[in-house]
Amino acid sequence: MRIDIISVLPELITSPFEASILKRAKLKGIAEVHLHNLKDYGLGKHNQVDDYQFGGGAGMVLMCEPLSAIIDSLKAERAYDEIIYLTPDGLTFNQKIANSLSLKGNLMMICGHYKGIDQRIRDKYVSMEISIGDFVLSGGELAAAVVADAVIRLLPGVLNDETSALTDSFQDGLLAPPVYTRPADFKGEKVPDILLSGNFPKIEEWRHEKALQRTQERRPDLLDN
Repeated sequence: MRIDIISVLPELITSPFEASILKRAKLKGIAEVHLHNLKDYGLGKHNQVDDYQFGGGAGMVLMCEPLSAIIDSLKAERAYDEIIYLTPDGLTFNQKIANSLSLKGNLMMICGHYKGIDQRIRDKYVSMEISIGDFVLSGGELAAAVVADAVIRLLPGVLNDETSALTDSFQDGLLAPPVYTRPADFKGEKVPDILLSGNFPKIEEWRHEKALQRTQERRPDLLDN
């Protein structure tokens, strides 16, 4: 998989891709992430990428010309399965979307900034708009890193134990059950006996019951869906 991320401030998200699971995916040749500075395609001697919005109002808007130029340049090199714009008014990101995107080959992500990007770019190029929650960030960079992380970790060969991702929260529509590790007795608090029993069918039954209980307590809306 290849992910190209367009940003006014790509330095904001260099570190997430240089450590842990994402770095492992890169070293294994399973996924590659390329950060592109929109200012390289800016206008004039000051590489302008934003301007005041028509109709007045506070906040700047990322202009059509630089965005169109960089998108066209990337599209000339390869086809993209999705061109994603990270925006608060997009579709709320969830595990189902992450699963779907993990089956793609090439993704492009556009990070909004200031008041966002010119609507004409959204209309002409963008195939999917994603929000990571009902709140506003200073830009789409952190959201792009979140989406990339959620997608890349699902790719075969990235995790040491590929079954791990299949038991994550939301994969089966439920939150994950409680987990324990050594010691079996920590200051008088003991690991549930069932987990030490070696009876794996019963353990899975216990985990499912606890997942249902936790979901009912914390996210009953998931059960409604």
